[in-house]
Parts: sequence; C-alpha cells; structure tokens
Amino acid sequence: MNEAYTNNLLMIDLSNNTHEILPTSKPLTADFIGGKGFGAKLLFDNLAPDTDPLGPDNLLMFFPGPLTGTMAPAMRGCVVTKSPLTGIFLDSYFGGSLAAEIKYAGYDGIIVKGRAKQPVYLWISDNRVEICDAGHLWGADTLEANRLIKNELDDDSIKIATIGQAGENKILYSLICCEYNRQAGRGGAGAVMGSKNLKAIAVKGSKLVNIHDPGEFKKACQDAVLELEQSPDVEALRVAGTASAIEYANETGLLPHKNYQYGTFARASKIADKGQSKHLWLGSNACMGCPIRCSKIGAVRTGKYKGFVTDIIEYESAALLGSNLDISDIRAVAHLVKLCDLYGMDSMSTGTIIGFAMEACEKGLIEAPGGIDLKFGSIEAAEYLIHAIANLKDPLGKLLSKGVKQAARVIGNHAEDIAVHTKGLESPAWGPRGVSGMALALMTTDRGGCHQRGFPVSYELGGEWNGTPLDPLSPEGKAQMVVALQNYSAGTDTVVKCDFGTFGISEKTYIRMLSAATGRVYSSDIFYITGERIWNVVRLFNLSQGLDISEDMLPRRFVEEPLPDGPAKGHRISKKDMAYMKKEYYKKRGWDENGVPLETTLKRLRIDYARSNQ
Repeated sequence: MNEAYTNNLLMIDLSNNTHEILPTSKPLTADFIGGKGFGAKLLFDNLAPDTDPLGPDNLLMFFPGPLTGTMAPAMRGCVVTKSPLTGIFLDSYFGGSLAAEIKYAGYDGIIVKGRAKQPVYLWISDNRVEICDAGHLWGADTLEANRLIKNELDDDSIKIATIGQAGENKILYSLICCEYNRQAGRGGAGAVMGSKNLKAIAVKGSKLVNIHDPGEFKKACQDAVLELEQSPDVEALRVAGTASAIEYANETGLLPHKNYQYGTFARASKIADKGQSKHLWLGSNACMGCPIRCSKIGAVRTGKYKGFVTDIIEYESAALLGSNLDISDIRAVAHLVKLCDLYGMDSMSTGTIIGFAMEACEKGLIEAPGGIDLKFGSIEAAEYLIHAIANLKDPLGKLLSKGVKQAARVIGNHAEDIAVHTKGLESPAWGPRGVSGMALALMTTDRGGCHQRGFPVSYELGGEWNGTPLDPLSPEGKAQMVVALQNYSAGTDTVVKCDFGTFGISEKTYIRMLSAATGRVYSSDIFYITGERIWNVVRLFNLSQGLDISEDMLPRRFVEEPLPDGPAKGHRISKKDMAYMKKEYYKKRGWDENGVPLETTLKRLRIDYARSNQ
C-alpha cells in the first residue's frame, strides 16, 4: 500500500559493528502510530528491569513521525532512551531538518544498541550504513564536530546529530545537538550517546515520502496552515517566540527567581522579547517546512560578550539561566546558553543546578571554588560552573554533573530541601504554587519535571476547562483536565508534532492529514486513546525500572514554602493538596492506590495484545 510509513527500522549494533533493517510491524503502527509511541513500546519490550542507562544494553532511538518529511506543517523528531539522570523513560524532541532526512533515507526510525570499542560516528546514506572512526572528532564541541564531518564527507547538505564534550564525559543532563542548532535536550540522551562511544550520526536521503491520497492530503495540509494563520497564539509566537512568555509568567507569579524562591523578577522585561529584540534579533527563522517561524536569528553585537551568532533565547533557557540566577543582561544569558549548546548540555537543568549551587553556597552548605564569588547575579560564577561541569574539572563540577537530586543527597545537611526537581529531572521554569493543576502535571509526568506533558496553566488562569469553572488555587477537579491534556499530548507526539502546531491545528485536521498520508481510518478520539495507551505502557516501564509511588510528588520548596510574591502570594501546594490530587488522578487513570495500572485498564487498552504482537 502506498503510505507515509517506510516500513523500515534501522537497527545498528555498535558492539558487533553490524546493522540490519527490521520491518515496522503492523501492530506497532496500528496501536502506537509512530514517534513517542514507537519508542515507548520498543523500550518496554526490549529493556530488562534495572538496565544500566549508560550500559551497552540501553537503546538510543531516533524517530520521525508518519507525517515528518511531508508538507504537513510543524513536524519534528524525537529521541527515546532510558534516562541516566532519572533512571526512567525519556523522550526528547527536536526540530530542524534531521528527522525529515531520516525519512528521506528510508527509515521510520534508527535504533542504536551496544557500545563501540573506540569513538565512532554513523554515516547513513539511504541503504548505505557505515560505522566510521571518530577519534579525531572526540573533544570537539557540537558545532565543530558538525563542520568537521561535513568537510570529511565533502557534503554540506548532510544532516547531523552530535554530542559535545558534556556527552563524551557522560554528564547526566547532556543533550544531542541536531541539525541545525536544535536540541534533544532533556534527561541526558547525550550521555547515553557518549556511553556508546558514538560522537555523531550523519544522514542523507534521496527518497520521497509516499502519500496514500495526495489530493486529500494536500487539502488537509492547506486547512492546517489556514488554522495556524488564523490563530492569535501562533501570530504571537511568530512575532516574539516563546520569549514573550517571560513577562506573562512574571505577571502571574510563575517565573522562577533565585532558585524558585520567588515567582517574580523586577527586571524580567530585559530578558523577555523586548530585551532580546533590542540586543539580539536580526530576523525570523523556522524549522524545515514550518509556517509558524517562531525562532529568530541574530547576534550579540555589543558589550563584553559581543561577536557570536545566536538565535532566540527560548523562554525556559532565558528564565533558568536568567531570572532564576538573578541575571538580567540578555547578552550574558545568550552567552551562557551558547556555552551549553557548544558543550551539548541542557540549559534548563544547567540553570537549575547552578541556581541550587548559588543558594547552597549562600546558606553555607557548600564552599565556592577558589577565586569564585558563587552568588546570585554573578555571570562569572555561572560561566565558571558551566565549564567545570562539562569538563569535570574540579570537585564541585563533578558533583553538580550528577544533577540536582544526586548532588543534594551527597551534600546532605538539608540540601535536599532546596533541590528543585521531580523524579530527578530538574523542574521547568513554571513555578506551580499558584496553579495547582500545573502542580499535578509536574507530579505525574512520565519523564520527571516537565511542562510538555500537559500544560494546564492557561486554562487555570483563564478560569475554565471545557466550560467548567476552575479555581487555580484549588486542588479540586484538576485530575480530569490533566489526564486529558497528557493523553492528547502523548497521542499527538506520535506524529511527531511541534507543540506550537497544536496552538492552531485542530484534532480533526491532524486526523485528516494522518489518514490521507497512511490510508488508514482513524476514530475521532484516536489521539486520546493512543495517548492513554502510551501513558500506561510508559508507566509499566517506569515501574519495572524501579519507580516508586513516593516519587509522584513535588519538591519541598513548592510544598512547604508559601509563594512570597505575585498574585498567589502566600499559597503553596500542601501535602494534603498533593494527596487529594494524586488519589483523584490515579482513579481517573484506572490505576490502583499505588499508581499501578489495573488489569481492566490494560485489557481495555489492548496492552497485553500489543505485548504479544511485537
């Protein structure tokens, strides 16, 4: 049948220096569609309990979706593995052009297992798959490695994923830099890549993505673009990207300041779109084939850090390396983000771990390295710690390289009280003390502290969900909303969409594009059903890898310390609130009181069937 699936999965075994092409099975596409769904199912089926995330048995998987590489707007790729930072499921998403190139090479996914004896990179050109020596690339930063490989292969059009020195050193929150300057950022996929002695994956394809019904597909894509054009949220992104969220978060008391001690920052506008437009931006930019154009291209042109090219400083990076550290010079924030990108290190986790270190030093829990004034507002201290962490160059850098959860445990003496994470993943830049639904979303995320598994903030602050009034400070009625948002997010992450696409594209239009591309008939609630199936499979995987129910909780800062500023001043998410929401959530999910999916839930979702038809 003519369809958007290539029906090929490329499996590469670095230990044995071999590769094979596996069929993309019909049960896999039927029950899990693609992207996150493929990753969840394959990880669950193939990883034994207690698999070492940095061992050869862990899988590192790159997936486009069935709509990636077509004219469907705002499609991306994802990396799926077991996280070395959290010890549980990890999926991380990237834009740019690499994911489409994987499809053009003829694959629904690339799966890497084993460990090479020495540094290597993969060269994939359609059916040609080579494991090449990368000894000369080891030690290069992410962008330099990209340049060197293109020179070596004499082709600037190749699309490449690389790690930097952080991934080589297996920093637990290192990332994978994808073509071009787009990151699979959270949870340490770069460390998994480094543990396999895999410096890069270079891909070039010459094949077309087939479409089952080209006429209907074109119409559906045109409608999707029209929906995006008519969305005021998309227009706002086109003008100012996610940087505009800085002032929104500040006004609503959700912006982290000084390691989340506060929810507002007096100088927020300096790191928001106004400050970025003045000091950085020169024009708009977009991922491949995306009409949203939410990114920017520019340069730091003045001041101490002048002389390098940058793009937009996204909300999360600006908040966590800016306001969270009490730094308001956007040129300095851009410099810190650039260092993270070159080393291949998640700027979100890095910002949180540096904020933790600054507060720990302030409270006398740790000592500053010689000659470093480790305090909030110090750009020099932040820069020093980025270098120290990525290069493991002193005891503090080595300690912080393990992430905030492990670092706090080693320090002891109440350091865990100021460690802001969920399930070991450093929290995103949305303090939840004034939005209890967001608190529940953070408590229950499948990969740890994450805002992309359902984002109820706009509904809570808007006062309603599907016509039902909402009190943002109340724990009541939040489970139904959070479960629905999580299911839809997981379901649409199978295609693999950009979250910003959902700001305009309707569920009906996504289904029309998917059906026309694959030739399959989907129910009107396919994304909710598939998302629920994925959520339960991931839950089973996480439980098998040692996840404990006690980890479905918020860090102490959000529970014991009332918010000192902003509209929700004086509010916190109490233990009673957490217990109430968690009980309601488990019931809505069809899980028992210990957070384990019930047999009736698994049977309804055909998860046993999916297991027996790999």
